[in-house]
Amino acid sequence: MSLLTISDVTIRIAGRVLLDGADLAVDPGRRIGLVGRNGVGKSTLLRAIAGDIAIDGGQIRLASRARLGRVKQEAPDGDASLLETVLEGDPERLSLLAEAESEATDPHRLAEVHDRLRAIGADSAPSRAATILAGLGFDAAAQARPVASFSGGWRMRVALATALFAQPDLLLLDEPTNHLDLEATLWLESWLAKFPGAALVVSHDRGLLDRCVDSIAHLDRGKITLTPGGFDEFVRIRTERAAQQASMAEKIAEQRAHMQSFVDRFRYKASKARQAQARLKAIEKLPAIEAVVEDAPTRFAFPEPQQIAPPILSLDRVSVGYGGAPVLRGLSLRVDMDDRIALLGANGNGKSTLAKLIAGKLEPLSGEMRRGPKLKVGYFAQHQTDELVASETPVDHMARAIPRAMPQQVRAQLARFGLDADRADTPVANLSGGEKARLLLALATRDAPQLLILDEPTNHLDIDAREALVRALADFSGAVLLITHDPHLVELVADRLWLVADGSVRPYDGDLDEYRALLAERARPAARQDAPTRRDERRERADARAAAAPLRRRAKEAETRIARLTDERKRIEAKLADPGLYAPGRAADVTAAQTRLAAVVRAIEAAEADWLEAEEALAAASA
Repeated sequence: MSLLTISDVTIRIAGRVLLDGADLAVDPGRRIGLVGRNGVGKSTLLRAIAGDIAIDGGQIRLASRARLGRVKQEAPDGDASLLETVLEGDPERLSLLAEAESEATDPHRLAEVHDRLRAIGADSAPSRAATILAGLGFDAAAQARPVASFSGGWRMRVALATALFAQPDLLLLDEPTNHLDLEATLWLESWLAKFPGAALVVSHDRGLLDRCVDSIAHLDRGKITLTPGGFDEFVRIRTERAAQQASMAEKIAEQRAHMQSFVDRFRYKASKARQAQARLKAIEKLPAIEAVVEDAPTRFAFPEPQQIAPPILSLDRVSVGYGGAPVLRGLSLRVDMDDRIALLGANGNGKSTLAKLIAGKLEPLSGEMRRGPKLKVGYFAQHQTDELVASETPVDHMARAIPRAMPQQVRAQLARFGLDADRADTPVANLSGGEKARLLLALATRDAPQLLILDEPTNHLDIDAREALVRALADFSGAVLLITHDPHLVELVADRLWLVADGSVRPYDGDLDEYRALLAERARPAARQDAPTRRDERRERADARAAAAPLRRRAKEAETRIARLTDERKRIEAKLADPGLYAPGRAADVTAAQTRLAAVVRAIEAAEADWLEAEEALAAASA
């Protein structure tokens, strides 16, 4: 029997049909990812399941006595500690404890109460709550603090912890990673993978959808289609179905055209009239194949920056912080044009502080920061949404940011990030979160910066927009500094990792899988000890991985440089093949292109040599 059954459900919001006769069944223990473009109704469906809104048709049935868990919309508040707040998320336990302490409880009922308390693990509840809070980034000291002492984002983590702690039969999660850092996201992935109950998860995080769900429910044009497997499998199946459907539609169209041609030629000839009528009937019986309707692909494009000499930015024993108190100390780092750097480290360790320093929003407390004289920095952060003027349009914002630009140039910059004419003229108050993020990206890159700092750029972007961002960053010839909770984005974009922890920033030589393993090892309870031989074997393997990590990182960085430089060489060669480049008065452009091409060719040769050296060293180490 299904835990949740959605039958022929229709939902309208403000006159717009979001769901139109949709069906879905969630069996016990199933974990389903609910996906679809922004605005199709995913969050609305979760609210309908929870009973927050009424449906316009059909039926939503939850199995009797099934417990439903969800993250509350309002962040928790008050003087209760984090641990107390999470423990209150299991009302059955609280009720049973109160009944057990009541003098009015008769002995038979008291025995039942204690049996039930043992069954739900009431004694271990504080430990379980503390483990969940620790996984979401709260240490023992933080767990004892009142909820009201935390910011809104951290309190939403407490709300998530409360929902996880309740151990519901069906867990509803709507973008659960939006308020998490990468470390907490990785922990949540691990928790969900082991969760014994059913879950319906709305998420645009491909990594989470691939590692934590067993089916994908695709909400599109009011209908829900269920496919087995994670998101990658969903994409494969959907692509194959679309190809098969298009092929079948083409064959039937050809068959129909052939028959119609015969009818058109012979329907008025007495000798062929009977055959013509037969073919008319055959045409009517041909199956109707619904056309494959694909949404227009989302495309982003960053302006091409002017090349400047390396390093474009360097730090020498820099300390930075607020009000004279340093958050980070002794920073000695450099950034080059071809760098793709992702920052690791839990929230509160200083990642955003480092980003603000590099963006020029903060000045060093000590040490020296050197910037290229022509360096332009584009800075994107989600909190900038609060700085947008709700009554103004994207065109208004962009025109104010580039006052000397012509109207068509203003709109062209917005169009780079998918803000077409209609959305460009829509007041910010009426834009979705994803559309506001696109506006912020357009504003951040209006000057064609050589260094792009992206602080949680994907929070409100759907999966298609995230993929568009990945493609645009691959084509971008400047440097990127990335802060994100999205492992998929890190793996596809970054070729260098910096770990921000303990008041410092240092290169991390492993990859993201090794960082996952490191976090899992740290999270392992200290009391849980393996046999010495297994522990020693694990340590030896870890030491071997650590020794080889710098070489693997070096080879990977070289591969990325080769790919990026090869793309740039193709663009320059195409430019040099354009006859328009050799028009009168453009001699300087020709010289600049030829000079850059020669530099790129030398850089490719150096990168190839670096890759070969690293691969040979790896082969020798594993021999």
